[in-house]
Amino acid sequence: MFFFFSKTINFLAMPLVLVCLLWIVSRFIRSVKWKKRLAVTGLSLLLLLSNDFITNEVAMWWEPSATPFNQIKKKYKLGILLTGVTKGNMQPDDRVYFQRGADRVTHTLQLYKLGIIEKILISGGSGSISQRARKEADEIADALTLMGVSENDILIENQTRNTHESAVVVKAMLQNDYQPSDCLLITSAYHMRRSLACYTKVGWRCDTFTCDFLSHERRFTPDVLLVPRAESITIWTTLVREWVGMVAYKISGYI
Repeated sequence: MFFFFSKTINFLAMPLVLVCLLWIVSRFIRSVKWKKRLAVTGLSLLLLLSNDFITNEVAMWWEPSATPFNQIKKKYKLGILLTGVTKGNMQPDDRVYFQRGADRVTHTLQLYKLGIIEKILISGGSGSISQRARKEADEIADALTLMGVSENDILIENQTRNTHESAVVVKAMLQNDYQPSDCLLITSAYHMRRSLACYTKVGWRCDTFTCDFLSHERRFTPDVLLVPRAESITIWTTLVREWVGMVAYKISGYI
């Protein structure tokens, strides 16, 4: 029930959906005063959401900093790679279709090739409401194998649907053979706060490696400061959904 409820709330919380709702209500409301207020609010919100500089500042505040590979002095027995980076049910189905977030996979591969992690545990089945023909963890395992990772160095957890479930199941899988200090949690920067909170809640707090950043280097050029960008709205959508997820997880006792 929580899974479907969280997906519905995420949809309603999307910034562009809110803007559209404001304009729709302004179209049908009778009060001339409120009609104007709602329309102006919707336009102002759209301009705010599409401003690259403001969006980037918020993203930089939310996302943990990146860690250079050469500053990682410790070796880990296992890297825990969280899924959420492939497109399901694409045809032909003889390949893996990556979307935004592929850095999670490629940077995990770098960690493995550099000897920072010995093995990779891929955690996640499907985070979508509709069924997938193939579990995402299985798809990523196939991709990593093609990239040169030994099948013996890949562990798969392909049944969980969200980060809370991942933390519970992964701990159960690892607690007899590993310690939290043996593991490195790998996920997108915007998702790391919730991921670490979930793993900490179940008693499996490990070190982290962030990737797939929404933010970029701070710039003060006219295009960043003044020109509206559609990508900024996409970033806001991702951030708001993550914040809603944090609140929902807190209420549910997951973090």
